[in-house]
Amino acid sequence: MKEFQHGGDIKSFAKKANCKEKEAIDLSSNINFLKPILDIDFNSLEISSYPNYDKLYRAISKHYNVMKSQIELYNGGSSVIFKLFENLKLKHCTIYSPAYLEYKKAAQNFDYKIDLINRFENIKKEVKKGSFVIFVNPSTPDAKCYNIKKLLNYWIKKECTILIDESFLEFTNHESATKYIKEYDKLYILKSMTKFYSSAGIRVGTIISSKENIKRLKEKEPMWKISTFDMTYLIEVLKYKNFYEKTKAKNKENKKHLISTLKKYSFIKKIYKSEANYLLVELKDIKAKELQEELIPYKIMIRDCSNFDFLGKHHVRIAVKSKKSIKLLEKAFKEIEKCI
Repeated sequence: MKEFQHGGDIKSFAKKANCKEKEAIDLSSNINFLKPILDIDFNSLEISSYPNYDKLYRAISKHYNVMKSQIELYNGGSSVIFKLFENLKLKHCTIYSPAYLEYKKAAQNFDYKIDLINRFENIKKEVKKGSFVIFVNPSTPDAKCYNIKKLLNYWIKKECTILIDESFLEFTNHESATKYIKEYDKLYILKSMTKFYSSAGIRVGTIISSKENIKRLKEKEPMWKISTFDMTYLIEVLKYKNFYEKTKAKNKENKKHLISTLKKYSFIKKIYKSEANYLLVELKDIKAKELQEELIPYKIMIRDCSNFDFLGKHHVRIAVKSKKSIKLLEKAFKEIEKCI
């Protein structure tokens, strides 16, 4: 399973660093460091009856400006991915990589033949006709936003089924591809609010597509798959509109501070342009795993990106977090640089 590991394993790291979980500084996970403050009494929730999701569907359809009939909800973004691969029953997929590793895992699990396209070097590479195309926008782990229109036109000509993953789009000012759903009947958009609203433990993933596609997906789903707790949290969080702009502004400010901090150190070879809340960094004179080890005494976690396709042993991802965290990273880097 090492091939598909990702960041955010606080428990294992704390054990390794011999510290409490709350003492660890997690720069490996690209979950928003800001959290909405909600006044919810979960003890008052009615959980003796089966949940009705109508309010949640209304809240999400309003949030993304689509019809309720154009969305289906799943138990997290990963569930969306696996269910699509399973239910579409296609034979071939094209993953523009590097990309979120669950796509490759799902494709392997359901016996798809996989083509990987290196979007850094060969984004115009030919795609097999009828392929299931996967494109993450903003991308992971580098947070680049692409102009999707030209690519979309090409995929449509190739009669592809298309999934665009917009899990981090809310951190940017870019438009969603949901506006193209009415133009093409084999287009699916994945949304994951848990990244932006700092709620990875709330397992709700949303797929947006045509009414016909959603109807077919619903026919293969169980009646109840999301808890009342998950549903209540998301309904409440979507009411706080001021959190949206506050988060975007603060993440932008702190990202600028993080970039200026990283530029100070000679072992930082390259900082990739980012439009979300994380940075892909290429190192020199030290490998990703070595830097991870050096940061353990400082209780700081970063993401080793060597298991991403088309990246190597010198790539790390560093998430945008609080200025206090950035300051502690700066202190650690100052001392580490003396030893390189």
